[in-house]
Amino acid sequence: MTDSTINDAGKKARQNAENIADTMTDQMKSAGEAMRQSGERITEAGTELGMKLLDQAEANTREAFAAMRAAAHAKDVSEVMRIQQEYLRTQGSRAMDQAREIGTMITDYGRQTLTQMTRKD
Repeated sequence: MTDSTINDAGKKARQNAENIADTMTDQMKSAGEAMRQSGERITEAGTELGMKLLDQAEANTREAFAAMRAAAHAKDVSEVMRIQQEYLRTQGSRAMDQAREIGTMITDYGRQTLTQMTRKD
């Protein structure tokens, strides 16, 4: 083997190594960007979920105080019992609706995350 052939082989090997390093760097940058975007989505979903839970707690508290006010103005015990029964019935229904709403939010977020992970760019 001549010195020229050795030099050419060395240059090719170095160029191949640089190409591999560039490809790996690009892949790492893409993975880092995907992770950053995923982190942003997690933060947004967490914020949205937290705000929804606060809204629900506020609505539940408002309804509880309305029922207590109505009971305070009741004329007799039977009216208090009717108010309490109505509150419990509507609160049970409201709690199921709220749980369904939160469940839908979580499911939608999971679906979006899976779609993003499996999407081919």
